Amino acid sequence: MSPEEIQNIKNRFGIIGNDDRLNRAVEVAYKVASTDLSVLVTGESGVGKEFFPKIIHQFSDRKHGPYIPVNCGAIPEGTVDSELFGHEKGSFTGAVSERKGFFEVADGGTIFLDEVGELPLTTQVRLLRVLETGEFLRVGSSKPIKTNVRVVAATNLNMEKAVKNGTFREDLYYRLNTISIQLPSLRERGEDAAFLFRKFALNFAEKYSTKPVRLTDDAVRTLLQYHWPGNVRQLRNIVDQISILEKDNKQITRETLLNYIPVEDHHNMPVLSTAQESGGHSYAQEREFLYSVLFDLQKQVTNLKHVINEIVSKGHVKIDDVNLETGDMKEPFDNMIHQSSGSSVPVVHDIHSDVDGTKTSIIDKGDSNIQDVEVIDDSALRWDSLQKDAIRRALEKHGNQRRAAAKELNISERTLYRKIKEYGLE
Repeated sequence: MSPEEIQNIKNRFGIIGNDDRLNRAVEVAYKVASTDLSVLVTGESGVGKEFFPKIIHQFSDRKHGPYIPVNCGAIPEGTVDSELFGHEKGSFTGAVSERKGFFEVADGGTIFLDEVGELPLTTQVRLLRVLETGEFLRVGSSKPIKTNVRVVAATNLNMEKAVKNGTFREDLYYRLNTISIQLPSLRERGEDAAFLFRKFALNFAEKYSTKPVRLTDDAVRTLLQYHWPGNVRQLRNIVDQISILEKDNKQITRETLLNYIPVEDHHNMPVLSTAQESGGHSYAQEREFLYSVLFDLQKQVTNLKHVINEIVSKGHVKIDDVNLETGDMKEPFDNMIHQSSGSSVPVVHDIHSDVDGTKTSIIDKGDSNIQDVEVIDDSALRWDSLQKDAIRRALEKHGNQRRAAAKELNISERTLYRKIKEYGLE
């Protein structure tokens, strides 16, 4: 398909974005529409899986037949068989008359089973029979009913894991997964989040006859850096909130935008850069490397504890003076040091916490010459050095496969490319 044809389909169904994986998903949906193969659409909650069964139905020979969307996760387990396959009068308490199920109503058309992974195992057996033979039994009946239905299913679950755990039938999984369409999350779609924000803001403004809100450049960067656990659905909700509550403030800054991002999610933002000056050196505190940095800092703290414990074991400090669990001194450390001449054990002369929470230690290697004192200052660590090392290790581990390295670092490929260029790791 040409890019123009793909764009026309996206315009028709209200799909916004230029991500290659999204375009590929649209192309697959269009190409498979002319067949009767079962399709499984997978992706995180909120990525827009509901659009693709509509594409498949509208471009198929069944487009004039019924299209029945069913949210399997919203149907109580006790009634799901009746909802899908119907029931006979008197088949259970409350069945005062016979009822057609969705598969009977959708005959000649398409049925969309959203959250198919939530179906109970007994219902999965019935569904497998429909897919294999094209017939089913109503609840309380022994008479098979034929149906000609195209099944498109969707789930946000890891189906391979569900099969392994025994919560989803393996044979049904492979029967549904004849054609697979995998949708990317919003955080993997590059600048699509900015396009979606503008579209949702325009939609809101048209609906309520107001001017659309707009983002400043720093707000756009923050928007693209946020990890969006709720994907497009979450973004739409936030745009609606901002459009309502900031209607007198049409220019939305980064600080304003952060007021609408859930506080508990702020720490999950993969990139949150703020330029800081320290001794004339500017460096970015990149959140996507937080885990690597914490790991390195944890090692330093562990080493410091070992030093203190060794000092205590050699008799340089009384055991009652040190909290061995935290490594902290109960009194100023320099008032409690007992130096032994000729000792090769390092002696900590001073340890304190700076205002920013970093620890500064002065370690004497045992020589009485004060010139041999080594100063260790954790605050001197540079985030960019840690970032560069983390990127280098990830690239080496994955044989310079940048997509795999970006996935391990929990950052986008776009951010990884930028960092590789910035640190000269090309």
